[in-house]
Amino acid sequence: MSDSLNSVATPHALDNPLLRPWTTPFETPPFAEITPEHFMPAFEQAFFDHAAEISAIVNDNSAPDFANTIIALERAGKLLGRVASVFYDLVSAHSNPALLAIDTEVSLRMARHWNPIMMNAVLFGRIAQLHDNRAELGLTSEQLRLLERSYNRFHRAGAGLDEVAKARMAEINERLASLGTSFSHHLLADEQGWCMELGENDTAGLPASFVAAAKAAAEDRGMAGKAIITTSRSSMEPFLKSSTRRDLREKAYKAFIERGNNGNANDNNATIVEILKLREESARLLGFPTFAAYRLEDSMAKTPEAVRGLLERVWKPARERALADRDALQELIAEEGGNFQLAAWDWRFYAEKLRQRRANFDDAAIKPYLALDNMIAASFDTATKLFGVTFEERRDVPVWHPDVRVWEVKDADGKHKALFYGDYYARPSKRSGAWMTSLRDQQKLDGDIAPLILNVCNFSKGTDGQPSLLSPDDARTLFHEFGHGLHGMMSNVTYPSLSGTSVFTDFVELPSQLYEHWQEQPQVLRQFATHYQTGEPLPDDLLQRFIAARKFGQSFATVEFVSSALIDLEFHTQPASASTDVAAFEKKELEKIGMPAEIALRHRPTQFGHIFSGDHYASGYYSYMWSEVMDADAFGAFEEAGNIFDPAVSKRLLDDIYSSGGSVDPEQAYIAFRGRPPAPDALLRRRGLLEPEAA
Repeated sequence: MSDSLNSVATPHALDNPLLRPWTTPFETPPFAEITPEHFMPAFEQAFFDHAAEISAIVNDNSAPDFANTIIALERAGKLLGRVASVFYDLVSAHSNPALLAIDTEVSLRMARHWNPIMMNAVLFGRIAQLHDNRAELGLTSEQLRLLERSYNRFHRAGAGLDEVAKARMAEINERLASLGTSFSHHLLADEQGWCMELGENDTAGLPASFVAAAKAAAEDRGMAGKAIITTSRSSMEPFLKSSTRRDLREKAYKAFIERGNNGNANDNNATIVEILKLREESARLLGFPTFAAYRLEDSMAKTPEAVRGLLERVWKPARERALADRDALQELIAEEGGNFQLAAWDWRFYAEKLRQRRANFDDAAIKPYLALDNMIAASFDTATKLFGVTFEERRDVPVWHPDVRVWEVKDADGKHKALFYGDYYARPSKRSGAWMTSLRDQQKLDGDIAPLILNVCNFSKGTDGQPSLLSPDDARTLFHEFGHGLHGMMSNVTYPSLSGTSVFTDFVELPSQLYEHWQEQPQVLRQFATHYQTGEPLPDDLLQRFIAARKFGQSFATVEFVSSALIDLEFHTQPASASTDVAAFEKKELEKIGMPAEIALRHRPTQFGHIFSGDHYASGYYSYMWSEVMDADAFGAFEEAGNIFDPAVSKRLLDDIYSSGGSVDPEQAYIAFRGRPPAPDALLRRRGLLEPEAA
């Protein structure tokens, strides 16, 4: 049994804000009262309580039924969920050395706590008995779905293995938990450890808004009066697009793509090798030939072959278009008198020039119209028009950093629906990327529980009185993460395990990617894209050029994404022995698919947190593209209705996609919304890789 069964409840629970009732508005975490020292005692108590709750289910002498087994499991672990959600929010969004040290310990303790639960033969026997007789239990469709998911979760965790195999699986899980945490910490340390200071002669070509953001980034790092770029995408990518200093672009680019691969204490190569070896062993213990086969069995795609089929279908036209774009960029260099071959650190810079020439558009022209506050308002207004929800900012809810903002979400009848936290700016204590998570999930098992939903981003902060100005990519990211947020906020299910984003990985990106479509609609931009200084609306001419330029550069974006998804798949389908030299494996696989030398993976292995900081997206990075097949097709339902806020289509979208969580099979959910399976060509057409007449 878990060592947490031997834990002793802390005698000073009332002194620990994580253990006492929260009297804050909406019973939210009292962040100002919580210090790192509170977490381990709280986790100890939570492990103890959860183990006792599980023991009560296991030792129940009554015949198993839905209430005493499945619902009892749903109710178990509330304290653990509460403590863990606060802890992982802080570790990701506002960490410090003390929290990171606790994270190393907690990741191991979590594995040791969950292993004996998920492999408990008696508990699995009760679930399996119910699953075998499910047709006779008179369950609702949601209850049946919960039973099926519960059985599947335990079965796939190894609950049906013999004792020797279970013991080995437990060892593997503990080690993988430790390795995933190490990978994240290494990456964060590498990112925190690098910045490039921009002197007076280093800002040629950079917009004033970028320089202002670079000064704000320096101030965040205690370098007031200076200007720096960091490895945050919202800093790096605009620099690579705008800087006329080729030497600085090269220096910055190389630092960006070598994160986690510098042969120092933060090097992730050995970590990757061990992760892949252990994942392969765990899959084989469970009867699967590869880890990819194991992971994809529980997905919409089902098999590695189906994933590879989609990726290769997209790869061929994207690569061909990228090679043509490469030739055009090289011609542009020659035209300007450049005597050098296009390199990876040149691509974005010359692509911007080419886009200006072909589409008369560049990001710098539209950024003054994409102030962060206006784009937040646009994302909220879109939700109001689609789903009837409204947003009111609250300044009485505790937050983990002064930059964090909170809104109360109400439904069309004015009833409280959720709280939404927005943490938008990059800072050294935050890991890179953008994500949605929750501090509490919606459920109705024990009362109508409203969710606490978070969006965390890494946008550059404005300075000198100037607001944060977003690039079109940043604005898209804002809508993407808010789409995830709505998936959590609009959830309307009974059981916690089926709430919100508790769906297949290759379905979870549908609500987020679908929501991106509204960000680029003329109707939305005309209302909310106003100049941050003058308040003037986006000129119609610039709007039309922005819309016309949307598909420009899609070959680059598609190639860097699909190549990353393919290498993820290869890491997890080929024997682990094939990738003991990670860099050599990467090189070999990219040569095999004909990767243009001037484009790098969107995520090189040593910084590929999606697949190595944990296993949520391992063998699953393709999910964004699988979901894009659906989102490109799904938005067509609004276009066919002739109204991007059509009430009937919006109601189906809410009922079948955004509110149903994991209570319905995702394929059935999509067909209920659209009336048919998705049409794959919509993806290629949206990316400009398939002309309409060729469809």
